[in-house]
Amino acid sequence: MSAGSALALGGCAGLGATGARFDASSLSVDPTLLVTTTRKPVNGGRTKPWFGPERATSMTVARARLVAPDESRLSLASVGIGDWRLDRIEPVSADAGDLAAQAGAGDVLIYVHGFKQTFETAVLDAAHLSDGIRFRGRTMAFSWPSKAGLFDYAYDRDSAMWSRDDFERVLSALVSAPSGGRVHIVAHSMGTMLALESLRQLYARYGDTVTSRIGAVVFAAPDIDMDVFSSAIQRIGPLAGKITVIAATNDRALALSGQIAGGMTRVGAAEKAAIARLGVRVVDASQEGWGIINHDLFLSNAEVQRVIRRSIDGTTA
Repeated sequence: MSAGSALALGGCAGLGATGARFDASSLSVDPTLLVTTTRKPVNGGRTKPWFGPERATSMTVARARLVAPDESRLSLASVGIGDWRLDRIEPVSADAGDLAAQAGAGDVLIYVHGFKQTFETAVLDAAHLSDGIRFRGRTMAFSWPSKAGLFDYAYDRDSAMWSRDDFERVLSALVSAPSGGRVHIVAHSMGTMLALESLRQLYARYGDTVTSRIGAVVFAAPDIDMDVFSSAIQRIGPLAGKITVIAATNDRALALSGQIAGGMTRVGAAEKAAIARLGVRVVDASQEGWGIINHDLFLSNAEVQRVIRRSIDGTTA
């Protein structure tokens, strides 16, 4: 679910601490995102909507050129109306093996979207996240095929899992590059299941040697069965210690998801103590939500964004 949606399915820490004022994000200086997607291109990926809900035969790498909000005194953004815009998409001739060169030196932040997302909303949410946490590095959006429909939960879930091999290839290319920095992952809702599966595969391939290259792993409102989550994190070794779960017991999107899943509680809507027993860091954001759904707090709430920034700052290479 993207920021602003009115209806969609979407070691513990508190939110009270306040961080120092962050510098401007890299994205505000150079409003360009790197995009990797398993969606089928529309019109060659060069005109809106660029990429649709169908599954592609191969992953596409592209640059997304954005238009940043005008922050001047008399701008719409100054009164909370202006927003990021997607100007154009520029497909590049690159495969997973070339991603490190595309990303350049330094840390990389990868955003993996959740259920009910178009390609455009996924890219713009990545921009909101990166700029909101003032990330100083390259930002990438990984977009998998979502039909962006309220009643397409099963298709989206299968598409997310279908994309896990390609996301593992993205991670593998970045962590195996000798000149790269750390790779930070923020995954939302259904995208957390995809990210966790890819991390499990990545660890099976590289073992403990990959640990120093993976930075923070933030699962925001994870739409994952508690038993599935517990089983997976037992198979990723020290990478489990990188995970921060942002949960809210009043997340109504995950309450509906749990009903669809036969009454199984989703990790993002579970009690903090139950999640913490699995050996991951937990942030209870139940008191931070003021909306009806409370499923996109990582985009809409400044305190939750500070938690994500501190998770990134707190990881060491």
